[in-house]
Amino acid sequence: MATWIKAKVIANRRWNKNLFSLVLDADVDPFIAGQFTKLGLEINGKLIQRAYSYVNPPDGKYLEIYVTRVTDGLLSPALHALEAGDSVMITKDTTGCFTLDEIPDGEHLWMLSTGTALGPFLSILQQNKVWPRFRKIVLIHAVRFSADLSYQSKINSLKQQHSDQIIVQPFVSQEPNASALSGRITHALEDGMLERIIGLKLSPEQSQIMLCGNPSMIKDVRELLEQKGLTKNLRRKPGQITTEQYW
Repeated sequence: MATWIKAKVIANRRWNKNLFSLVLDADVDPFIAGQFTKLGLEINGKLIQRAYSYVNPPDGKYLEIYVTRVTDGLLSPALHALEAGDSVMITKDTTGCFTLDEIPDGEHLWMLSTGTALGPFLSILQQNKVWPRFRKIVLIHAVRFSADLSYQSKINSLKQQHSDQIIVQPFVSQEPNASALSGRITHALEDGMLERIIGLKLSPEQSQIMLCGNPSMIKDVRELLEQKGLTKNLRRKPGQITTEQYW
């Protein structure tokens, strides 16, 4: 049974009309980067709750949650309306296995995300322990519009700190963007374009792939990776593909 506590809103950063990040202060239990918590608000006498991954690293001063406002949703519009000084309920404990501890060793770590599923990857990448484990780390963030490419200052900071290791490749599917690939991740995988642009091959011998976000993206990408000989990563049978669906 989850233990609910109050979190104080330190800031609500609205990236655009539907994307926002809540910065929170709460006495939660220690967690592992990549894990998720739950936020809740009492609405019409009932606690409405949803699961969200942490964006901040475990040693961060504040907690940070990256959210999409769903116009007809029960919870996200109310979260979007929160301001500094307000409070929200949060679970004291965290859960989830989408963590670095579950990833076998490899030469290259590929992180493929859609939308707000960028969050757990940022949490992982802000830790020191990820960098000695892989020679190259590829961060891919797929969105519909350029305005959805949030956290650019944090990503640029990671690129400056780890310029010899990290490769960042955004995708924007609904409009042209000079610094992003157009279309969908699946199309770029199918024709080999993604590997050519990144400059690395996806192979069972060298690659570990973490997929997070849209369930259809995860399904389609996993099928394409399996055609290349990569397999699902299981504790009882380690492979190369680790996934977490975002709804």
